[in-house]
Amino acid sequence: MEARLGYIALNGMDRVGPVRAKALLDRFGDVAGLFRASAAELMTVPGIGKELARSISDQFDSINPEAEVRKAEAFGARIVTLADEDYPERLRTVYDPPLALYVWGSLLPSDRHALAVVGTRHPTHYGISMADRLAYGMAKAGITVVSGLARGIDTAAHQAALKGGGRTLAVLGGALDKLYPAENRKLAEAIAEQGAVLTEYPFGRSPDRTTFPYRNRIVSGLSQGIVVVEAGAQSGAVITANQALEQGRSVYAVPGRVDNLSARGCHTLIRAGAMLCESLDQILEDLSMLLPTSVSREAKALEPMPEPNLSEAERQVVKALWKGALQTDALAREAGIGSAQLSAMLLGLEMKRVIRILPGRVVELRGEVKPAPELESGANR
Repeated sequence: MEARLGYIALNGMDRVGPVRAKALLDRFGDVAGLFRASAAELMTVPGIGKELARSISDQFDSINPEAEVRKAEAFGARIVTLADEDYPERLRTVYDPPLALYVWGSLLPSDRHALAVVGTRHPTHYGISMADRLAYGMAKAGITVVSGLARGIDTAAHQAALKGGGRTLAVLGGALDKLYPAENRKLAEAIAEQGAVLTEYPFGRSPDRTTFPYRNRIVSGLSQGIVVVEAGAQSGAVITANQALEQGRSVYAVPGRVDNLSARGCHTLIRAGAMLCESLDQILEDLSMLLPTSVSREAKALEPMPEPNLSEAERQVVKALWKGALQTDALAREAGIGSAQLSAMLLGLEMKRVIRILPGRVVELRGEVKPAPELESGANR
């Protein structure tokens, strides 16, 4: 059996994952040698007992990789294996790379310049806003955005990358024909047009509690760094970040409110040494040697993100600041907001890169922020 078909066959076998496959291939040299092995020879591999050896040997005779290739073609996808030159090079270097990737869409050489954006499935408005701004900026800078197509932060990241006209890769926790969540079907179709939807799972495999954590190593493996935007202490995003650290990737975490349970994972990562992320500029600066040359000092002057969704109170603060910088006490009076409420609001506005807080409790609008028409006209009255 040729190497490519052998990897597809091995990838589809029951009870043989990437780690066990690596041990088998190390023992028998290559796919051809492995498929010639008897059950007795398979038992010489550590961790392979008699019953498992018999199961693997029986599957050598029964599995049909050509049928899996035909399924992929009928779906409009293709299968890329470790034997193929266009297998993602960065992913190839992880300890347990997927033997095969089902690709719905396209993989381009430029995708080597990729950053992952992940987080909770139950984000706050602030979390959605930060994921939106970061992924949009990455897309505008020519960086491919990688995420997992889950609800919440993942969805926001994919949508922002598409909105920014960039590429995005979505890594699934199940087969292409078992896409989850179902409501993201149209988003997946858009991603396939402007990037790729990827999975290591053969057709027919439904996602479950075991597949999602395991797919996270692909999200981090495809990326030069990972940004966690809101994550609970036991979140899958934290698992992805830990895998990224094991893979030697840069890990960034966006801070949140101390009373927000969805921020605890980010704060834990920061305490453990992850880099605090307040803006995309920090990441571009840190990874300047690894990112495309087009992401230069000039490229960092990114096209401004459309004005984030602001509450009515936040809009009053912005409106007050169009007249110029103000100390917080004066700003509270001008906006008609209590001091305690304003303090909490300013943190969110600063994270959204709407304002800048200066020494002496002075607040000013960032230079790149443009007024909404109704605010601009209000300031001129």
